[in-house]
Amino acid sequence: MFTLRMQKALPEPRRAEIEARTFVAETPSAPDGSSAPFEVEAPRVIFAMPGASDTKPVLSADEQMIQDGFNALLDDYIHSNHRRKIERITKAFNFANQAHAGVKRRSGEPYIMHPIAVARIVCKEMGLGSTSICSALLHDVVEDTEYTVEDIRSMFGDKIAQIVDGLTKISSSYFGEQVSAQAENFRKLLLTMSDDIRVILIKIADRLHNMRTLGSMLPAKQFKIAGETLYIYAPLAHRLGLFSIKTELEDLSFKYEHPQEYDFIKDKLKATEEKRNILFEHFAGPVDAKLKAMGLHYEMRARVKSAFSIWNKMESKGITFEDVYDLYAVRIIFDPMPGVDEKNMCWDIYSAITDVYRIRPDRIRDWVSRPKANGYQALHLTVMGPDGQWIEIQIRSRRMDDIAERGFAAHWKYKENNVEEDTELDKWLQTITEILESPDPNALDFLDTIKLNLFSAEIFVFTPKGDIKTLPQGATALDFAYALHTSIGDKCIGAKVNHRLVPLSHQLASGDQVEILTSRSQEPQAEWLNFVTTAKARTKIDATLRKARREVIKAGEVKVNEKIKEAGIESSSGVIDKLAAYFGFPRREDFYYSLEKGDVTLPDNIHKLLKEKSQSGIFKYLMQAFRKNSTSDENKVNIPEKVQEKQTPIARELPKYDISKPYILREEAFERNYVIADCCKPIPGDEVLGFINDDGNVVIHKRSCSIAMRLKSSFGERILNAEWSSHKNAASFEATLEVKGLDAIGVLNAITHTISDSFNVNIIRLVIEAKDGMFSGRIKLKVHDVEDIQKMCVTLSKIKNIKSVGRVSD
Repeated sequence: MFTLRMQKALPEPRRAEIEARTFVAETPSAPDGSSAPFEVEAPRVIFAMPGASDTKPVLSADEQMIQDGFNALLDDYIHSNHRRKIERITKAFNFANQAHAGVKRRSGEPYIMHPIAVARIVCKEMGLGSTSICSALLHDVVEDTEYTVEDIRSMFGDKIAQIVDGLTKISSSYFGEQVSAQAENFRKLLLTMSDDIRVILIKIADRLHNMRTLGSMLPAKQFKIAGETLYIYAPLAHRLGLFSIKTELEDLSFKYEHPQEYDFIKDKLKATEEKRNILFEHFAGPVDAKLKAMGLHYEMRARVKSAFSIWNKMESKGITFEDVYDLYAVRIIFDPMPGVDEKNMCWDIYSAITDVYRIRPDRIRDWVSRPKANGYQALHLTVMGPDGQWIEIQIRSRRMDDIAERGFAAHWKYKENNVEEDTELDKWLQTITEILESPDPNALDFLDTIKLNLFSAEIFVFTPKGDIKTLPQGATALDFAYALHTSIGDKCIGAKVNHRLVPLSHQLASGDQVEILTSRSQEPQAEWLNFVTTAKARTKIDATLRKARREVIKAGEVKVNEKIKEAGIESSSGVIDKLAAYFGFPRREDFYYSLEKGDVTLPDNIHKLLKEKSQSGIFKYLMQAFRKNSTSDENKVNIPEKVQEKQTPIARELPKYDISKPYILREEAFERNYVIADCCKPIPGDEVLGFINDDGNVVIHKRSCSIAMRLKSSFGERILNAEWSSHKNAASFEATLEVKGLDAIGVLNAITHTISDSFNVNIIRLVIEAKDGMFSGRIKLKVHDVEDIQKMCVTLSKIKNIKSVGRVSD
């Protein structure tokens, strides 16, 4: 048996002593009496008081919970395929347990249960080793206690200290008001990830446990964390090949953001489970007989589509639950035969299945010959089942399935035999590094740029010499140029795709052969940002444009100083700020830029200009409306109406909001205590949230709005849980209906009469198009709430020849 005690006094004078209860790990002995660190049975852990290691005191409920949790972690570790370093893990646990002693989570359980749970995810669900487990146990110590990264380094070494440092958030007090602490912390996480991929894997495990226990948080906090998870962490998990974790993150985010829709889909899945099982049995019988005749060892199971994936498909395609035909897929996982290539076995199984069922040729996906960038390998095909339904089949070996579920973490298990996936990981990390080398100062743009690099759909294109390049779906010829080299992208003037001349904005398809045309006189243009899709291209173009802008600003500054000197005035920041304020510029850099570009002209008599007051607010805003660098209302920096003699903005008291309570959306005397977002235009009854903008106003977004998701990921502290009050007697809201059906005389008349007479609402715009005996149309209306829309859809759907009615975004 070995006993681990923490050092009573740590090296630096600032460190507190660790001398409370510690855990003692008991390692079982081998039959011959020797120690057996490699035994399958996990050691049991008990509390021990210093000097009384032979007695087992009665544990409190919390202590028993902690002991059970740590025992479960050791069980998971002892059954993994890693070297047994139980002493190291126990040491890390004792340190973390003491550091978090007495602290509770919002749910009421001891805080140490969270690091234990994260360590279990890292060990059991990701398959990582002792370094990652120790880092997971210690990941909140520096952030939440008095210990420093140096303390961690002296006790556990450089590697664990580096990982813990990467996982430690930077205090929001280090940032200005307009800087997103969320984005900056994510940037720091990625910087450390470039050195050690385990940082991001542990962070994803941390986020997964937080999502599993999100029910105890306030609704506003739930929206922030769920939105950030869906926007960044779920795509990141997918990019790293952690498919099962990605699916769970999406479903949990969906559960908290759209609880009613989540429950509806779960109930539907449960109600149709028996029918799906019958369909699967009908399909599996003939295939099972074929594969057994081939002498294969395999398992075949049905995989049901996740609730989030179903909802996403329903929303994007505007269909009902019953119209989602691919609710489940069949997965065949086989054990490779000795001396037979896995790829050949996949195609042998494919051949056996197509002997039984008719294949759909356009739905074959060969990721066996060329794996996805996240390492995913499988052969997908779709066949017509015996009950007249299309069924997707996924064929994988045991190794492929392990990698598909556990991603890059599982690659290390197999890398002796296959290093191809590691090179793909290196390429991806290199791209992340390039983005970080030229970071965008805007938090939302930075997160968008990172997200651009998380595409799951990919295409493969060829150079003129036949080299293959992987790009995200939707990539353009200019993206391809930047993928080859930054200098080629900067000088690109066009391209030849399959020997045909195309513009830079031409979208590429898999199999295209692309030749880039360049010119020495070409420079990156601002409009290029409108059509590039890859993170690398956008980052490089943006960096060049910012450099050019800095040069223009510098030239403008010289021009202003020369003009002031000619007037015999001493140049000072106060004088320049007053000039900038006169022309309506909040920042002198914008003033310099506009002056050099010719948008602003300084008069000969600057003395007279400096004596005058600033232009009126209306004139300033009219000027700004015509400037190219104007920003959206939600993200703008407020410009003071007047500038004091000392050029300091007049402080304005912004309203205070209590995020612990729902913000009630009211309308009284035609005045609202909120602003409707133009991007999604929610109406009463929609699931919404509030965002506090720079003016202190509450802007209302739908919870599913893509802009709202970006805001939750960057400015989560400004998110409010919003609820509608009654708006039946209030002013109307705009909504759009889409109607489809058979083209027949009188249909349009029936639609308009039903809307006007039965519901007494105004039609703002109506667009109908008929073709080949079918019609489709959009009707923009003024309604009071979602209930109006729902009643209207039910009534309109009963009209003869109308096949579908639904609300759509404008």
